[in-house]
Amino acid sequence: MRFEGVIFDLDGTLADTLEDLADSMNRVLALQGFPVHSYDAYRYFIGKGIKNLVAETLPPDKRSKEYVARSYELIIADYCKNYLVKTRLYDGIADLVNRLRGHGVKLAVFSNKPDDLTKRIVEALMGTESFEMVLGAQAGMPVKPDPVGALLISTHLGIAPGNILYLGDTDIDMMTANNAGMFAVGALWGFRTKDELLANGARAVIGHPLEMLQIMGI
Repeated sequence: MRFEGVIFDLDGTLADTLEDLADSMNRVLALQGFPVHSYDAYRYFIGKGIKNLVAETLPPDKRSKEYVARSYELIIADYCKNYLVKTRLYDGIADLVNRLRGHGVKLAVFSNKPDDLTKRIVEALMGTESFEMVLGAQAGMPVKPDPVGALLISTHLGIAPGNILYLGDTDIDMMTANNAGMFAVGALWGFRTKDELLANGARAVIGHPLEMLQIMGI
C-alpha cells in the first residue's frame, strides 16, 4: 500500500457545512443592513478561512479592517451556536474512515476553519478518536494553501509527505497538497467543480468517498 496516511479537508470533504456557514454569515449581514448571498454563492466564499469569507461577503465599500473585525466577531458568536443545525457527514465518509483505520492507515483533518471549531465539529460528527490529529487555523500559522500545517501533520504522523494522500474539494486544497509534496485527490461531492480541481493539481478526482479505496490499493 503506497499511502500510509490520509489528510482530510473538513468543509465540503468530510461534512456538508455550507448551509450552516451561509446562514450564520447571512444573519450577520442582515443585522448590519447589508445584502445577503445565495447558498450557491457560498460555494466560492468557503475554503479560505472564516475571516476571508467575511471580507468577501461584505459589500465592497464595507471591507475596512473595522467592518471585517466586527463582522468576524459576530459570525464566530453566531456560528458557535449554530454549527450543527444542518451540517452532516457526506454519505460514505464514516464507512471510508472505518475501513482506512481497519487497514492501519493514519488519518488527520486539516481545515482553514478556526482550530477550536474544527475540533468541535469533528468531535460531534465522528469523534476525535478517529483521527491521529485534527488541526484548524491557529494564530501564528499560515492558512492553506501554505503547506506549513500539512507538513506539521506529516511530522506528527511520522509519515513522509510523499506517502500521504490529501483529500479536498477546492483549489486551495489541491494547491496545499502539491505545495506539501502530497498526493492531491479532489472530492467531487464538495463545493467546487472537477475542472477547478484538475486545473489546480488534482492527481485524481473521485465522485464517492469509497472510490478512494481503489487509489489506496485497499
